[in-house]
Amino acid sequence: MSRQNSETTNQEKGNIRNQAAFQSLFESFDKGFLKLPSGTASFSDIPWSKHPTFEGVELKHIVTANDTQGQFSYHLVRIAPDKSIETHIHETQLETHEIITGSGFCINEGTQISYEPGTISILPAGIPHEVTAGKEGLYLFAKFMPAMENS
Repeated sequence: MSRQNSETTNQEKGNIRNQAAFQSLFESFDKGFLKLPSGTASFSDIPWSKHPTFEGVELKHIVTANDTQGQFSYHLVRIAPDKSIETHIHETQLETHEIITGSGFCINEGTQISYEPGTISILPAGIPHEVTAGKEGLYLFAKFMPAMENS
């Protein structure tokens, strides 16, 4: 086997290992828990729902407007590879993103921000923004203050 073929094979193996690690990290959140003084809720008991507007986007409503009297909401978001939450505006909600796994980018206030594990992004109310997943998809927590009304 040539050195170039060997390097390509090693790179492919590394990519497969990285994807498995990403998936494992995401699954730990997908099967995680919300722990409060009043009790514990398992994320596994919360169903995934398709985003009503954007193809390839699924949501798990972890903390809803009903849970917080409308103060805030938390959502686990799964964006399929090369899919987007296209440009939109939340008129009254500040939104934050915490990237769990995968990669992609966000356009926030006209600036492209790279999304990779460990990134936190703040999206002010009334500002157009969009999120696009890379080729391995993108998994993030989205938090809204005040809560998304339909959550």
